[in-house]
Amino acid sequence: MFGGGQDVFVYADETGNLDYNGAGKDGASDYFGFGTALFAANHSAEMWDGHVLRAALAGRGFDMSMGFHAKNDTWAVRNPMFALLGSQAPRVDTTFLLKSGAHEDVRSGGDLRLYTLAWLIHLRRLCDQVVRPDDHLYVVVGTVGTRARRAAAESAVRDVVSRMRQQITLCVWPASTAWGLQVADYALWAVHRHLVGHPLANYESDVAPLVRSIHTPWGEA
Repeated sequence: MFGGGQDVFVYADETGNLDYNGAGKDGASDYFGFGTALFAANHSAEMWDGHVLRAALAGRGFDMSMGFHAKNDTWAVRNPMFALLGSQAPRVDTTFLLKSGAHEDVRSGGDLRLYTLAWLIHLRRLCDQVVRPDDHLYVVVGTVGTRARRAAAESAVRDVVSRMRQQITLCVWPASTAWGLQVADYALWAVHRHLVGHPLANYESDVAPLVRSIHTPWGEA
């Protein structure tokens, strides 16, 4: 268990596309999933160090107006970000749903059904196995997509959160505003690449020691 009557900050990010027939599309993946980076109570030093790195990279000419985003960043940005992530050592947990393993009732429910189910499986596992019933969770989830999709996704996130037994304060924020969301993005991107067999030099040194679970309840590709 992670805590015991304490505040726990849970930063959540998603990975993969929601389209079951996405072969050949940009960003298409065999999986859709969630990953979280957990920090206990006061992690102001970690946030400050992330702020300093972001400013330092801006000073070197990189566009850091939207913060860190692993998929889009260059390696000149990724390398120091991974190094800082590794030194901060948040707890990283991931859940990947193999889309080809989805039952017909999930497929017929559309992309929001897959999104909701992935979030439910991931958060329930955290609440049952990682944190304690008397912990207070601050769950910070990044905003997604267009305005219409964003509203539907936020509603799904809130519904899942309401089912957990812990006291949860939900925050749905743009990723650029929260250091922890950018940490979760980097960690999940690295784990996803590792899972699908894409080599990543930073994984073993900076990410693997932080990863406590790679949950694939529907199997692996």
